[in-house]
Amino acid sequence: MRPDIEHFVKTLRLQKPEYIPIAELGVHPKIKEKLLGRPIIVLKDDVDFWHKAGYDYIKLQPKVDFNPAKIGQSDKAVFQEDGRMDFKWASEGEGIIKSFDDFEKYTFPKVSDFDYSNFEKVKKMLPEGMGVIGQYGDIFTMTWEMMGFEGFSFALFENPELVKALNEKLGNLVISMFEYFAQSDVVDAIWFSDDIAYTNGLMMSPEVFDEYFFPWLKKIGELAKKSNKPLIYHTDGILYDVFDRIIDCGVNAIHPIEPKSMEIAEVKKKYGDKLCLIGHVDVDLLSRGTIEEIKAKVRENIESVGMNGGYCAGSGNSIPEYVKFENYLALIEAAKEYKF
Repeated sequence: MRPDIEHFVKTLRLQKPEYIPIAELGVHPKIKEKLLGRPIIVLKDDVDFWHKAGYDYIKLQPKVDFNPAKIGQSDKAVFQEDGRMDFKWASEGEGIIKSFDDFEKYTFPKVSDFDYSNFEKVKKMLPEGMGVIGQYGDIFTMTWEMMGFEGFSFALFENPELVKALNEKLGNLVISMFEYFAQSDVVDAIWFSDDIAYTNGLMMSPEVFDEYFFPWLKKIGELAKKSNKPLIYHTDGILYDVFDRIIDCGVNAIHPIEPKSMEIAEVKKKYGDKLCLIGHVDVDLLSRGTIEEIKAKVRENIESVGMNGGYCAGSGNSIPEYVKFENYLALIEAAKEYKF
């Protein structure tokens, strides 16, 4: 099938589809290379992967380093949700910013350091009909990671001024990226990712998110609305306590409806008139299930929530290295083969 970014955008806006689009936040480079048949080295390789796999878009981020001192790196490579292989860990106890002195000494990037060259280069590489999603995230996540989860939790009560200063610093940097996405004639849709929940509840109280998360999501939603570009929001976990807040921020689509946290049919019943739903094929199933089980789950999702629009097939998080390649292909094929 030829890519059709206009159809993908219509699906995000809850219009009845001609087919079920597929969508992922991240695909591991090794999975990409296996499907493409060659290493992913340059931007054109990545464009060719997303095209060959059957997506209507390529997802791009600006090039940026929020940790130039490489503080907190581990000795093991970790797969990030956006598809990068990176060195990263999150401190449970103390982080690298414990005081205003640490905050003042830390070398943050500048807005002028952000490199958007791939957004300019990609225009000449896109196959006909293919679009671009501009993506970044983790304003709330970077705030607590830099302080350590315990340090952040104590500081909410003991040093809220420091939490606010760090959150404002990070938020304004990330918001500048979404200002670029909104203004760019290359970007067709916007994707913000920032985890706020576990499988059994929110990471913090809704009031904490009202202070340090939702104002940023609302700013991104306003940018998306002003530029007439749909906004996708990613967070794992159970979200019933904050779905209304998410919708009020201008989010058009929610990803990934983590299967261990929420049943997609229930989410559709409660919020399907306001939100496009993306994902809900469990990563564990993709890793240990059979091709038949994967295809059955995709069909079940489509028939329970996607018949009248507002659903994109995909995983319940991302496609890490350990997912069975044949199961990943089965997910894609099941969506593409479905006939209304």
